[in-house]
Amino acid sequence: MRISSISRIALRTGVVAGLAIPASLLAQGRGRGGAEARPEVTFPVNLPADDARIAKLKKDAERMVDSMSTFTQQMVDEVFSFGELGMQEVETSKYLTGILEQNGFKVTRGVAGVPTAFVATWGSGKPVISLGSDIDDIPQANQKPGVGYHDPLVAGAPGHGEGHNSGMPLNITAAIAVKKIMERDHSPGTLMLWPGVAEEQMAAKAYYVRAGLFKNVDAVLFCHVSADFGVSYGTSGQNALISARFNFLGKSSHAAGAPWAGRSALDAVELMDVAWNFRREHLPLTQRSHYVITDGGDQPNVVPPTASVWYYFRETDAPKTQALFALGDTIARAAAMMTSTQLASVDILGSGWSGYFSKPIAMDMFQNIKAVGMPTWDDKDQTLARGIQRELGQKNPRGLTTQVPDSLRPPPREEDLRGGGSDDIGDISWNVPTVTLRYPANIPGLPGHNWANAIAMATPIAHKGVTAGAKVQAMTVLDLLLKPTVVSQAWDYFNTVQTKTIKYFPLMRPEDKPAIWLNKAIMDKYRPEMRKYYYDPTKYETYLDQLGIKYPTVRDSTKAVP
Repeated sequence: MRISSISRIALRTGVVAGLAIPASLLAQGRGRGGAEARPEVTFPVNLPADDARIAKLKKDAERMVDSMSTFTQQMVDEVFSFGELGMQEVETSKYLTGILEQNGFKVTRGVAGVPTAFVATWGSGKPVISLGSDIDDIPQANQKPGVGYHDPLVAGAPGHGEGHNSGMPLNITAAIAVKKIMERDHSPGTLMLWPGVAEEQMAAKAYYVRAGLFKNVDAVLFCHVSADFGVSYGTSGQNALISARFNFLGKSSHAAGAPWAGRSALDAVELMDVAWNFRREHLPLTQRSHYVITDGGDQPNVVPPTASVWYYFRETDAPKTQALFALGDTIARAAAMMTSTQLASVDILGSGWSGYFSKPIAMDMFQNIKAVGMPTWDDKDQTLARGIQRELGQKNPRGLTTQVPDSLRPPPREEDLRGGGSDDIGDISWNVPTVTLRYPANIPGLPGHNWANAIAMATPIAHKGVTAGAKVQAMTVLDLLLKPTVVSQAWDYFNTVQTKTIKYFPLMRPEDKPAIWLNKAIMDKYRPEMRKYYYDPTKYETYLDQLGIKYPTVRDSTKAVP
């Protein structure tokens, strides 16, 4: 079959690797031209002011969160020390669920077919307020906290090089504070907590949605580590994503004695990658695509009978991402024909929509951010921040952010979208009103997904930022519990603006299942050595104390290495 024949079949049937793709998008190969128009974000919001009772309860919540600062710090440090990759967050999940159960929450483990996932609930009745945050970390990002240059505890091991060790401790602290208030005042409502498993692979939240975890939820308060303090609404700058592994099958032979008898699956992988890189010139600027070869054969003197390449396809919305994936699938099939091999299978390992967030809840949360304000950073905190900024070559290191924004950030215009990262909170945001709280627990100007982003994450910077974020989260939960109009306006916005013309559909196939095997080999390799460095709060006040690290430890500015 010729390549042109495949293209004609794809255009006619709209089916590529089991995914239904709109033919109009495939014809473009890029998804522009009316497949999805971004909804208008103009929507009047009338938030009720805090009455005397709610104002008092918020002060109570702030005091409770402050009183739990040591408890919060220990959670942040403990999860940091586990340093677990996506789908392998075994110790993290066990630790966090144990804390939740000790504090009266009912825990259901292994939800949605994901062993390290859980749902923890407390209370009864409406409204149901759901709190979530990610818990996985980054490969090869192992790093001593509080040390402003590259200095891993276990060389080559994973580590929290984004800061996902901090979000669930924030949510747990906030939830316990609100729970105490609800118990004292006999308030109705349900609190629900869950972890973002394997967010770096976009591999779990769509399955949460498919399993119906959010069917009865009234609002979702997600949170994610940042260097600033903020929240946004409407279209996010995140990209939708399809994560796919292309598996080729060839035929082995002696690479020197009878190479003509073999058919190299690795050749197919390499030709696919070359073709994709040539095609990049003719793709929209908004697309982001990247790959790693996960199977390149066994040894040079054997023609590789199997080979696999793992791609992330990203675009500004779900249909455009589908079209990008469809193009990749077509190129993969063409590569197989060029090498007389087979495209044996295409595995969808993860997927996610671009996030779209609730304007009413964001406006409410922003008022609470302004009331709490930025943490007070001391000289040690700023010294660490400026030290790593210098280390990375910044000529004028500015240190930590000291002020919250003056106003709520408006959504980006479509013409300003230029691609970027992804988070599978997007799938949840298209099923229930959702916002993401960005809380200030890391250092500005770092590269992301890097050892440098782990430096602050078990230090006073993270501890202070998480405590500040927990106050905002708790105060916003109280608003949702006690101000019904916030919830009703959030659903009005969701129904009449966000989903008026755009309806959610999953980016994975019905037969796809969570890739629970992801990262197992890596964790099996490094966990025995990493276990030696797990934090023990019964013996040490902080993880820095346990490691014997003087805070902060930075290199002299004259010796900084860019």
